[in-house]
Amino acid sequence: CRAAAHRCPLSRRPCSRAQMDGVSTKGANDRLLVVGATNRPQELDDAARRRLQKRLLIPLPDADARADMLSRGLNDIKHALTDVDLRDLVRATNGYSGSDMAGLCREAAMNPCRDEGFESALMGGLNVEVLRAVTRSDFDDALCQVRASVGASELEAFEEWNRQYGSFKNQQSKRQACGAGR
Repeated sequence: CRAAAHRCPLSRRPCSRAQMDGVSTKGANDRLLVVGATNRPQELDDAARRRLQKRLLIPLPDADARADMLSRGLNDIKHALTDVDLRDLVRATNGYSGSDMAGLCREAAMNPCRDEGFESALMGGLNVEVLRAVTRSDFDDALCQVRASVGASELEAFEEWNRQYGSFKNQQSKRQACGAGR
């Protein structure tokens, strides 16, 4: 990681690469899968890209995924949201990451706790059974606090990196060329 060399000593990087190169399996049917993830693929150096041969861009959650995340985030929370509220929230969270969605649900769920007062919560006297339900207003407040953490310039940089180095950058054109997906 050239740009992050100050965080990762130079002496460690070649060592871990050499270890990856020297990994072998004992049996003919043994397999080893190495999975890595980064929010900064641009900082991967040539040697890392050579060793990590399949490079996938995982996009931000689409509307269906965000709806599922909201549903899961509200699963254990008493709420008074309608289907229309949920659809509106899905639209309002376009561009949010999975982490952003989780933060939004946490922030909205804190409003009923705030209404009861932090002192009682800190003293262990907050009874969650008596908390009011989370409302659309709580989510509107949370939307003001929790913004999308991935900017347009970052998305463009990810897409450019994917065009240049991604394993499936031309997947759509490959499918069309072989007649798949009709």
